[in-house]
Amino acid sequence: MERKKLAIDSLKTINSKDIKPVYLLHGLNAFIMKKARDKIIQHSLSDEEKEFNLSIYDLEETPIEQVIEDAETLPFLGDKRVVIAKNAFFLTAEKSKSKVEHDVSKLQDYLEQPAPFSTLIVQAPYEKLDERKKITKALKKQATYVEANEFNEHDLVQWIKDVLHKRNVEMDEDAKQLLLQLVGLNVTIITNEVEKMMLYVGDNGVITREVVHELVAKTLEQNVFTLIEAVMNKNLKEALNIYQDLLRNNEEPIKILSLLASQFRLIYHTKQLSGQGYSQQQIAQTLKVHPFRVKIALQQSRKFEEPLLRSIIKELAEADYEMKTGKIDKELLLQLFFLKQAGV
Repeated sequence: MERKKLAIDSLKTINSKDIKPVYLLHGLNAFIMKKARDKIIQHSLSDEEKEFNLSIYDLEETPIEQVIEDAETLPFLGDKRVVIAKNAFFLTAEKSKSKVEHDVSKLQDYLEQPAPFSTLIVQAPYEKLDERKKITKALKKQATYVEANEFNEHDLVQWIKDVLHKRNVEMDEDAKQLLLQLVGLNVTIITNEVEKMMLYVGDNGVITREVVHELVAKTLEQNVFTLIEAVMNKNLKEALNIYQDLLRNNEEPIKILSLLASQFRLIYHTKQLSGQGYSQQQIAQTLKVHPFRVKIALQQSRKFEEPLLRSIIKELAEADYEMKTGKIDKELLLQLFFLKQAGV
């Protein structure tokens, strides 16, 4: 079995001329797992055939032997059958709450001689599989493996290019970076936003940074990121405008404060570790956060000295205490914080 390094490349290998009898979809990227599954179904069954020849089972509720029995049943009013087995927890070392017992020998036997008229899709939405188990070894050897791993920044940029290519739409590099900053590395949200912007600019159009600013909705986390940028630049007017917008959208001051404190702590620890020679990947592993968040924090850390970051973190901790004890009006507390950082 050939191991695919990137989920994007795995998707490209699924085509109508070469549908395999058994697939193992493994990983935490639910978007890619669904895309791969849907693509296999699309190339195997017509819309009419799906009604009779597409079966979906949850292995936390149904034993694998029942799934195999279905896969060995001849198609009805068609040439092919697709059988999906979700949540194959028996491939992991994890303990499941499910009381279903599986006779995995039935799956092992099926792998030796799969039904020529069926495609069996086994889904394992877990970080790791137990490589010591015979059934795991058998599946990884005899099934076609699609690794639904989480996207990194490089993968997402490539994914955006693939989506844009469908309509011959171009996107400025600045616009791509801004999009990632606004929505993070969530491939589902990014795909939806790119589709929306492609409709806006039309075929053969160009998505610019201005288009991203106009059309992409900002999350609370992104607004906090922009808020920190305003604090860094001592831009009091922008900081207060963003803050007032958040309040008008019914965001709680204590939640805004919590996110500010969390990001400033990340900036501080990132700056410390970077100064000790840690790489971006090493910092992400040490702090147990996504590398993309570390990249943003590193960019922000260049505008702060460590003593100032310590002072800001202390002030936010004091504001948190005062907010929770009701000593000062919650909304006013953050306004005072922004005023102080702007040197007013």
